[in-house]
Amino acid sequence: MAKNYSENSHTSNRDATYTLGRTSHETTRLIEQSRIYGPSTTRLCRQAGITSGMRVLEIGSGAGDVALTLAEFVGPTGKVIGVDINATILDTARQRATDTGVRNVEFIAGDARALNFPDKFDAIVGRFVLMYMADPVEAFAEFITHLKPGGIAAFQEPEYTLYPPFLHPDTPLINQLIEWILDVFKHSGAHLDMGIGLYRAFVDAGLPPPEMHLQSPIGAAETWAGYRYMATIFQSLLPLLERYGLATAEEVDVDTLAERLRQEVLRSKRPFFLPLHVTAHAVLPT
Repeated sequence: MAKNYSENSHTSNRDATYTLGRTSHETTRLIEQSRIYGPSTTRLCRQAGITSGMRVLEIGSGAGDVALTLAEFVGPTGKVIGVDINATILDTARQRATDTGVRNVEFIAGDARALNFPDKFDAIVGRFVLMYMADPVEAFAEFITHLKPGGIAAFQEPEYTLYPPFLHPDTPLINQLIEWILDVFKHSGAHLDMGIGLYRAFVDAGLPPPEMHLQSPIGAAETWAGYRYMATIFQSLLPLLERYGLATAEEVDVDTLAERLRQEVLRSKRPFFLPLHVTAHAVLPT
C-alpha cells in the first residue's frame, strides 16, 4: 500500500505551469488523448520489451490510461505502480481500474522525484511528463535510481519545435492553432524540445543511446477524431491563453473549433498533424 513508500526531501517549486490545467474537463481530455496516442504508447511498451510478470513504475499517471495499458502487458503476475502529483485525478484512475476489473495496479499521489520505494522496478515508463519538470534531465536521472540493473526505461514526450514547418498559406486556422500552442507552452515554462531531449536525458543518466522514433497522429478524413481532440486541447488551454493575453475565448471559439478545423482540412486537402512526439527506450546496464 501507499504507506510503504516514503518521501525524501527533494521537491521542486520551479516546474512549468501544467498548461492544460487540472479540471474535470482535463481528466476527460486525458482519456481522449489516450485514444489518439495510445497506439504509439502500446508500440513503445512492446518494442521496449515490457512483458508478463514485470514490476513497472509509471510516472504521471493522470486518469490511468498508461497504467491500465501496462497492466495488460505485465499480466496478473506483474504489478504496476502509477504516481501522479494530482491526488484528485487518481480517484478517477482508481475507479477506472475497479470498473475494468484490473487488480494489478496501484496509484500513489505524490511527486515521483521525491518518493522512495522499498524495491527496484523492472521498468519505468512515462508519457508527456518530463516536459513540465524544471530540470527534466535531473528528474529522469532520479527516476532511474528506482530501476534494477538490466531494467527498461521507456518514455514518450512531445516535440513542439518541429511544428512550425506545417504552417501553410492554405490553412490559416491551423497556422493560428499552432502559434497559440507554441506561445502558451513557451509562457508556461514547458520544454518544447523534450522529445529530442530524451536522448540527452537517457545518456546523462548512464543509459546507452536509446532507440527513438518520431511519430504524430495525422488525419484528413471527414470523421477523424483528431478534430474533436484538438478542440478538447484548446478547452483546457483557454484559461492560460487568456491569462497570458494570447487569445480570448471569442477568438478561440471552442464550441465550433472542431468543425472549422474539419472544414479547413477538407477544403485545403492538407492533412492535420496533432502534436508530434518522440518515443525512446533503453536498458540500464547490468
